[in-house]
Amino acid sequence: MRTFGAALIAGLTLATLAGSVSCSKKSGKSKPAPQLPAGGDVIGSQPVGDLAAILATVDGVPITVGELQERLNRMSPYIRQRYTSLEQKKEFLDSLIRFEVLAKEAERRGLGKDPEVVRTMKQVMIQKLMRDEFEVKLTPDAITDADVKKYYDGHLDEFVKPEEVRAAAIVLKSKDQATRVAAEAAGEAGQTNKGFRDLVAKYSADDETKLRGGDLRWMAADSKDLPGPVVAAAFTLANTGDVSGVVDDGKGGFWVLKQTGRRKAMTRTLDEAGQQIRNKLYREKRVDAQKVFIDGLREKSKIEVDDGNLAKVRIDTSAQGGDPHYDSAPLPDFGTPPPAPTPPEPPPLDPAEAPAAPKGP
Repeated sequence: MRTFGAALIAGLTLATLAGSVSCSKKSGKSKPAPQLPAGGDVIGSQPVGDLAAILATVDGVPITVGELQERLNRMSPYIRQRYTSLEQKKEFLDSLIRFEVLAKEAERRGLGKDPEVVRTMKQVMIQKLMRDEFEVKLTPDAITDADVKKYYDGHLDEFVKPEEVRAAAIVLKSKDQATRVAAEAAGEAGQTNKGFRDLVAKYSADDETKLRGGDLRWMAADSKDLPGPVVAAAFTLANTGDVSGVVDDGKGGFWVLKQTGRRKAMTRTLDEAGQQIRNKLYREKRVDAQKVFIDGLREKSKIEVDDGNLAKVRIDTSAQGGDPHYDSAPLPDFGTPPPAPTPPEPPPLDPAEAPAAPKGP
């Protein structure tokens, strides 16, 4: 029931939004004729009189040719193909009528003032505000070729990488012990990664790598993080799983290595990496612009915070309770915008946006 209730609240919220439009229609404030996209059965220009023609009225609220046509043409071409005949258009009109009937009933019950409905309505408005503010005013075209090249040149190590290997190591202080351990590691005990980690835990004298199961992480041939003889020996291991003999690091340590991975050298040109860089810079630019925009709004607002009362808020940390279908975030997440603008989606749970239900027998 809670799932159904949450869905119903969301649906009625959108019905309330439609109801507010309905009220404006009653007061004589008609909506401007929609700008119709190409596609469907709309060809060329269309007389304004046709768009304003009334198809149906629900308690005095008109549904016009333009409104039905605009809703249909917002759908994908695949969906639009379902509504080319007069009978199918009648079915879609019936879904708009159902929508207005539900909106009217939601208003009659006072759901427009329900706290959860108001909150959901605010979220919808905020999402549209952010789309209007940033998907129209700020596009990927704002990132120039010079911006992309500057990033590429400044982060060349992200796009040009040498061959790398990864290895695990048992580090010992005695060559004799290292010889015995190397023989053990080359046998059945060291065949699996778990078996080699067990040998690390049992024998290794290097506490730092021991905590990681002996992992030395990825290294290039010119790595300075490890002794030169160790790096060179790691690169001589041809296959993943190969175990070395005793490697003298020249500093009193004796290593037994197991290769755990190899990555080929990689070079991506500016042309190959350009779109990835452009998307990254665009996301960063949007995040920065959103922060400036929101900070500016906060400065204009009168905000008062009572930390004393905030301390009175109690959080139920038990595993019980809560509603998995309830979105607890007070605002949409603006931190990870999409790499490029996307067309506005039709409202979810809007009966008018869904194909009519199949008729019963």
